[in-house]
Amino acid sequence: MGGSSRAGCHVSGDGLLLEGELVEAGGGFVSCRSPRLQPALDLSRFSALRLDVEGEGRTLKLALGCRDGALGLTELIPGGLRWVVDVATAADGVTRITVPFTDLRPTVRAKPVGLPLRFDASGITRIQLLHSKFGDAGDLNPGFRPGPIRLLIRSIHALP
Repeated sequence: MGGSSRAGCHVSGDGLLLEGELVEAGGGFVSCRSPRLQPALDLSRFSALRLDVEGEGRTLKLALGCRDGALGLTELIPGGLRWVVDVATAADGVTRITVPFTDLRPTVRAKPVGLPLRFDASGITRIQLLHSKFGDAGDLNPGFRPGPIRLLIRSIHALP
């Protein structure tokens, strides 16, 4: 978690639940992140992910880690390189979000990377959903709200 924020992820009967307290000072984010996937997840037969999320009307970020084609050098970057996109959610109920892989942009710690990198869907090494005071372009997230937070990831599917 970022700065003084506190949150935890756990499996519930409805999905993966992220609950906690989001504090803006000193970082301003909470996340639910998979462990490093070994072997990497091969999604090369797919073009997008579909998530069903209860997100409290917040703008979230989906972040994927993948093999970088640079001999793993991006894994040496503190915080790691992530392929990120902002996703808006409805205030109430479940929001179905479709994220084409072509919408993902390389970032390091909420800052866009200007290098000519290629997203490798055949080597997904991490999946993360977060709420941050920064959007995917590094600007402030207009939907950011500090305070109590409860996000429920009901499902994640790969789409052809």
